[in-house]
Amino acid sequence: MNKSVYINSIGSVSVQKTFDNSEFLNEITIYNDTVASVLNPDYKAYIPPAQARRMAKGIKMSTVSSQTALREAGLENVDAIIVGTGLGCIGDSVKFVRDIIDNDEQFLTPTRFIQSSHNTVSGQIALGIGCKGYNFTYVHAAVSFESSLIDAKMQLENDEAKNILVGGVDEMVKYHVDTHRLIGHIKSEPADSTKLLTSNTKGSVMGEGSHFFVLSNEKQESTYAELVGVETYNSISQENIPNKIESFLEEHHSAVDDLDLVILGNNGDVDFDGYYEGLSTGLFKDRPQAYYKHLSSEFDTASGFAFWLSAKILKMQTIPEVVKLNEIEVSNPLKILIYNQYRGENHSLMLLRKC
Repeated sequence: MNKSVYINSIGSVSVQKTFDNSEFLNEITIYNDTVASVLNPDYKAYIPPAQARRMAKGIKMSTVSSQTALREAGLENVDAIIVGTGLGCIGDSVKFVRDIIDNDEQFLTPTRFIQSSHNTVSGQIALGIGCKGYNFTYVHAAVSFESSLIDAKMQLENDEAKNILVGGVDEMVKYHVDTHRLIGHIKSEPADSTKLLTSNTKGSVMGEGSHFFVLSNEKQESTYAELVGVETYNSISQENIPNKIESFLEEHHSAVDDLDLVILGNNGDVDFDGYYEGLSTGLFKDRPQAYYKHLSSEFDTASGFAFWLSAKILKMQTIPEVVKLNEIEVSNPLKILIYNQYRGENHSLMLLRKC
């Protein structure tokens, strides 16, 4: 018999001050740019300075967010570590290739090569806590985080594990920004984060972040919410999305009218926000709606921020004004649906409920 899957703790490093779990978007960082970097926590409180100097930014962010999640769940170790990332430690990859060119393929140190692989984050976390269990990294573009959730959910439902650390992380480096700016995926002009949806321009504001969660088949005092369902789709026509959503909800014994909040992944890209606008004025027109990429910015695992946001809303029973997309109020949010896509592909649905 399948068991329930609970979100027992969270840890986040993002463009906002989310590394402090005692707060919930109390202070909002407003930016007016085409890219947005994370607010760095005090890494010295989590990582010895000598080690931190050799760590890629993605590893440092993940160390903080994973340690925060483990500490809140009251755990020193877990049965499995599953990470989703679109780019891995791309900064060290770029540096290693540059070293090859600059040194004529000679006298290369292995450190940057070792730290440049996509599974470096999950490996470093495992080494840090001494976890010898299942360790896996999903590199599935904009559904990398959701792929990690699906894996963890199946293991927990079938009693293959009790506690699993699941995360999504992506770092931002100049090479990647320049490439995406060249192909028009990043806005050509700075966008005010408070007016992102009315920018009426192509591209998104690129960013970075790391979000980790302890999922378990046992509820505890720190539990935030229950993960009911996750589904990904590589390609769906805009006209067929409402049908897919209704089928997904029906599969999990829910309906649109049962949703207390819908969180959408609008990123201000005039070419692709129509996927969300069609739902806002159609299927979800009578449902409370929220968005988040004006706070998190856009990157492959940005949906981890939406997952963090949903878990906080369900536990604290409050929806911050800064994320509200319409004026429909809800005083007791019990069930939240997250819908995300990137440039018309890699669609995902995540359903959470209060427990």
